Amino acid sequence: MPSAASNKALFIINPYAGVPPVKFIISRELARRRDELASCKSLSIDDSGILIRQNFDKYNVFVAVGGDGTVHTVATRLIGTDKVLGVLPIGSGNGFAREFRFRKKIRALLKDINEMNTIRTDVIEINEHLCLNVGGVGLDSFVAHSFDRLNTRGFWSYAGVTILNFIKLKPFHAVIRINEEVIEGDFFVISIANNRQFGSNAYIAPEAVPNDGIMDIVLIKPFPKYLFPAFVFRLFTKKLKESKYVHFIKTEKEVTITTPEARFHIDGEPVLMRGEVKVRIRPRILRVLKTAKNKHFWSFGS
Repeated sequence: MPSAASNKALFIINPYAGVPPVKFIISRELARRRDELASCKSLSIDDSGILIRQNFDKYNVFVAVGGDGTVHTVATRLIGTDKVLGVLPIGSGNGFAREFRFRKKIRALLKDINEMNTIRTDVIEINEHLCLNVGGVGLDSFVAHSFDRLNTRGFWSYAGVTILNFIKLKPFHAVIRINEEVIEGDFFVISIANNRQFGSNAYIAPEAVPNDGIMDIVLIKPFPKYLFPAFVFRLFTKKLKESKYVHFIKTEKEVTITTPEARFHIDGEPVLMRGEVKVRIRPRILRVLKTAKNKHFWSFGS
């Protein structure tokens, strides 16, 4: 018999996402429940848009089955509507899912769908791109561009690409304007964060709150490369503020970034941006399913 949740939710599966063990387990579970769950495979960004548009009036919740890229693709079709984003995380980093406490358990997700509590979250706009989690330019974006060319996925593949990019990393010049304030210099990283982490519990903006109408700008200045292990330790222990090379800015104002470096990333996906890059916050325009585990965050509700 179909569950109550199956009448509310459509699972949109990215068959290319996921590390093999997790991907296999989730795929088998979804196949076992094919008579009680509405699901479909999406082979591209355009496919996801078509599937959501065709089924928009049939379902209240659209569940992204994949990593942060899949979540981003599904979410951008729901922004500004009354439809709800759910996540079944099978990606490498799963930054958004970790922050909102989505788990790799279909039964728990179905219970959350039945209870249908939601949170409204902000979205960052970077030029014409919408960003749910973290975007920016620098080491993380260079890694995103390199990782995109790999045939393998998973934490260790990502770690290897990060180390190789750091070895050849050179500072880039940028001018950042926030209202009347101008910050100019050389940087290793400029991150624009709506949530705390890139993924895999790497916390680039430990004090970020996703529905406070404020974005966190993180500026990492060039530092001696022998300090890289200490930097990684602070990244994973939420202690970046202890580094004199890291500067945090909270703002609700529009930010302009001008840099000759064009290799940006949006939610871990590589993009090219040239010329002035304008960044602004769009408060609470996306409804996200509240999970049973998501009890310690945010008092703003739905």
